[in-house]
Amino acid sequence: MPLSQAKVKSVLSGDTLILTSVNNPNQERTLSLAFVSAPRIRREGDEPHAFDSRDFLRRLVVGKVIQFQVLYNIPTGVKRDYGIVMLQGGQKLPQAAISEGWVKLRDDAGKKDDSEESKALLEKLELEEAKAKADSKGVWAEGGGKVETSYEISDPKAFAEENKGNTVDGIVERVLSGDRMILRLIRTPTKHFQTMVLVAGLRAPTTKRTNPSDGKEQPAEAFGEEAHQFVEQRLLQRNVKVDILGVSPQGQLVCAVKHPNGSIAEFVLKAGLGRCTDHHSTMLGGEMAALRQAEKHAKNNKLGLFQGHVSIKGLAGDAEAVVTRVQTADTIYVRNKSGVEKRISLSSVRQPKPTDPKQSPFQAEAKEFLRKKLIGKHVKITVDGKKAASEGYEEREVATVIQHNKNIAMMLVESGYASVIRHRRDDDDRSPYYDNLLAAEEEALKEERGMWSPKPPGVKTYQDYSETLQKAKIQSSVLQRQKKIPAVVDFVKGGSRFTLLIPRENAKLTFVLSGIRAPRSARNPTDTSEPFGQEAHEFANRRCMQRDVEVDVEGIDKVGGFIGTLYINRENFAKLLLEEGLATVHAYSAEQSGSANELYAAEQKAKDARKGLWHDYDPSKEAGDEDEQSNSTAVNGTNGTSTNGDSIPGPRKLDYRDVLVTYVDPTTLRLKLQLIGTGTGALTTLMSSFRSHHSSSQNNIPLPTPPRAGDYVSAKFSEDGEWYRARIRRNDRDAKTSEIVYVDYGNEESLSWKSLRPLPQQFSIQTLKAQAQDAILSFLQVPTSKEYQMDAASYLSSQVLDRQLVASVDSTDPKDNNALYITLFDPKNSEGVAESVNADVVGEGLAMVARKLKTWERGREDVLKGLRRREEEAKEGRRGVWEYGDLTED
Repeated sequence: MPLSQAKVKSVLSGDTLILTSVNNPNQERTLSLAFVSAPRIRREGDEPHAFDSRDFLRRLVVGKVIQFQVLYNIPTGVKRDYGIVMLQGGQKLPQAAISEGWVKLRDDAGKKDDSEESKALLEKLELEEAKAKADSKGVWAEGGGKVETSYEISDPKAFAEENKGNTVDGIVERVLSGDRMILRLIRTPTKHFQTMVLVAGLRAPTTKRTNPSDGKEQPAEAFGEEAHQFVEQRLLQRNVKVDILGVSPQGQLVCAVKHPNGSIAEFVLKAGLGRCTDHHSTMLGGEMAALRQAEKHAKNNKLGLFQGHVSIKGLAGDAEAVVTRVQTADTIYVRNKSGVEKRISLSSVRQPKPTDPKQSPFQAEAKEFLRKKLIGKHVKITVDGKKAASEGYEEREVATVIQHNKNIAMMLVESGYASVIRHRRDDDDRSPYYDNLLAAEEEALKEERGMWSPKPPGVKTYQDYSETLQKAKIQSSVLQRQKKIPAVVDFVKGGSRFTLLIPRENAKLTFVLSGIRAPRSARNPTDTSEPFGQEAHEFANRRCMQRDVEVDVEGIDKVGGFIGTLYINRENFAKLLLEEGLATVHAYSAEQSGSANELYAAEQKAKDARKGLWHDYDPSKEAGDEDEQSNSTAVNGTNGTSTNGDSIPGPRKLDYRDVLVTYVDPTTLRLKLQLIGTGTGALTTLMSSFRSHHSSSQNNIPLPTPPRAGDYVSAKFSEDGEWYRARIRRNDRDAKTSEIVYVDYGNEESLSWKSLRPLPQQFSIQTLKAQAQDAILSFLQVPTSKEYQMDAASYLSSQVLDRQLVASVDSTDPKDNNALYITLFDPKNSEGVAESVNADVVGEGLAMVARKLKTWERGREDVLKGLRRREEEAKEGRRGVWEYGDLTED
C-alpha cells in the first residue's frame, strides 16, 4: 500500500494516534499501531505503565508530520485502521515502542495480516520484544509503573495556596477554548492531578457548545473557533510550565500556562484572538503589562477581534499644569500655562462612595489628603480619554496626574482613599497603570488602610463662629491673642472676603482683609460687579482657594466677620491685591493693622504701573482732586472713629439737609436716614402701590427657589404685617429663615421664607434706589462697653427716631457706601452749632469726643470746644461712661 502523510494531533495511548490532514486541520482520523497493544489510561484507574507508555509515544510524535501505511483494519464497531509509522528521523513504529518495552505484541498478531511483508515485520517485532523483556524494559519491568491520577480537586483554593509561587510541570490534555483547558499537573512522578484551568489574564471568545439545560446548540462567538485552534495547535499534549496563581469565583484554578516560547496568553492576545481580563490582574502582578502590550499590538494592527478597532485620536500628550482646586478625592481643577482652567477626573479611580455607609465617612479625609498633596502644585497631566456625559454629569476628561514622579491616583489607592473602577471590556479610557492600581487596592484591602479599615474615621466638625455676632465676639477674643494662626481657605467670597477653616480650633469663620477695600464682584448672573470686582475675585480665587494660609485676627465687623491679615506663602495677601491694582487702601484700617506703610507702597506701585483700578491714573489730576476734596475721608463703620488723618483741610462749604432718621444701630450708633425730597416723595407713592400689589391674593406668590445672600425680595415686617422692600443678608437653610435688611428704612430682622416674596420688577431698586442712607455722628467715639452702648442707643433713638431733623453734612466716605458724617440738629430746639444732638449725646455721658481726630475734624475748633465743654460737664456729673471717674486717666 502507498504511504500517506499526516500531522499527529494527539496520542490516546501508547498504541493509538489522532492524525490530521496537513492541509486541513479539521480532517481527523485514528490510527493504531499494527500488531501491538499498550496499557490503557482509564478514569477509574490506569493500568500499570499506561501513562509512561503513552508519554513515550507522545514525546516522539505529537505535533510532527509523519508518514504512515495502513496494513489492515477491523470493520466491526468503529472502523479503526492499523498500520505502521515512519518518522522523519528514520525511526519506525511500532518497532521503536516495542524495543523500549512500552507495548506488547497482541496474542492474535499473526492472524491480522497474512501477507509476506507483515510476516517479516512480525518476526522482527518478536525479536525486539524478546530483547526488551530480557532487559526488563518498560512494561516488562518488575513493580512500579503505577501513577495515581486525581480528576477532582476537593479544595481548589487550598490547592492554589499550597502551590502558589511554585512552577508545576504539566501536560495539556485537552483544549476547551482559547482561554481554558484540561491540564495534567505533575506534582510528583507518581501523583498527578487532572483538572480544568483558566488561562490567567486572557478572555477568549467561546466556541460552539450545547446548553446542558435545554440541549440547544449555542453558536461560537466571533473568532472563538480560531482562538481554540490557535491554542490547540501549539499546546495540545505538549509539556508546559504552570504557575498556579489563584482561583476564580467559581472555584476554577487560574494559571499562567507557558510553553518553551513563553506565555500562551501573550501569543493569543498578540494575534487578536482574545482580550485582557482585569479580574486576573492582581494575580499576575507585573506580568500583566506584557499582556496589555500584546493586546495593544493587536489593536494597532487591527488583528482578529480588533479588525474594526478605531484608535483614539486627538488626545493631548503630557501637559504641565497647576492644581487650582480639589473638588473631590477623584476630581480636580487645573490651570495650564495659558491660564485656561479645566476639570479633570483621575483615571480609573473613584473617591469613597457617598452611597456606601462604610466608605462615605472617609470622603472628607480623602479630599483633604488630596488637597495637601496637590493644591497649588505643578503636575504633569496625561489625558487617557473622555467620559461621555451621563446621569447628570457633564463630559469630562480622565487623566493620569503625576507629581514629583509619583502617580497621584496610585497614592490615593495605596492609602485606602480611593477604589479602582472595574472597566467594561471595551472601555479603553483607563489608566495605563491600571494593573498597578488593582494590585495597590488589593494591598490596601489586606492592610485595612483608609476606607477599608473596620474603624470609622475621626470626624472633624467645624463650628461656624460668623453665624452670629455674639459667637464672633467670643471667638475673636480667643483668636486675637494668637499670631500667625494656621488656616485653610475653604471658599473665596470676593477679592477680600473668605471663608476659612481653622483646624486646631475646629472653627469656621468669615474673614475680611484689613487695611484695604476690594471692589465688589457680582454675586449672581443678574447682579453687576463694580469695576475690576470680578478680576479681584478671580485673582483671590486663583491664589488662595483651598490653600494653607496664616492669619492674624484684629477684630470683627458688625455682621460677625473677622477682620485681619491673611498670609499666603508668608506674604500679606492684601499687599498682593494692591500691587495688582485690584484694591485700594482703607486708611484707618491700614493704620490700625500696623501695615500702612507696606500697603501704601503696594498701592503706589500699582498706580505707577497703571494696573487695574489705576489703569487711567493721572498723578497731576489726583493732586488737584485732593485740594478740592479735602472734606472727603474714609471711615471705620464698626466703632465710628476717624479713619484718614492725611486730608488737607480747605474752606468748609455748609451742606444742610432735611432728613428723617429711620434706624439706630444698637452697637455702633450708626444711623439710617432718608434724605427728604423727591426720593421720599417717590417712596411714598411707590409704597402705596407696593402694599396694594401685595394685598391682592393673586400676588401671593412664594419664592420660586431658596433665597441667596444679596437677593432683593419683598418682606412682610413682623411688627405691622405690611410689605416692604428688603435685601437678604444671610440664610439658615436648615431653619428656612433669612436675615434681611429693609433697604428703605435700614432696620433688620430674621424672617421665615414664608414671609418673603419675589420683588416685582416695577418696584425694583432700578426703579427707585434704596432710600436708607448710612450716616455717622461726627466727632464722637462710641463706648466699648455693651451696657453703655445700649444706653446710648436708647437715648439716641428717643431723640431722633422717626423725626424730621436737619443734618449738617461734614464729610462723606466713598469707600464706606458713601456714608455721611453728620451733625444733627432739631430745628425746634437748636439755636446754634453748640446745640446739636451730637452735643447732647456727649453731655449725657453716652459718648466721648473722639481722641483721634481726622484732619477736617481738627479744623473745627469751634465745634470741638463746645463738645469738650459738654464732656467736662458729664464728667463732673458722673454721667454715663464717667460714673466711675475719668476713663482717660492712666
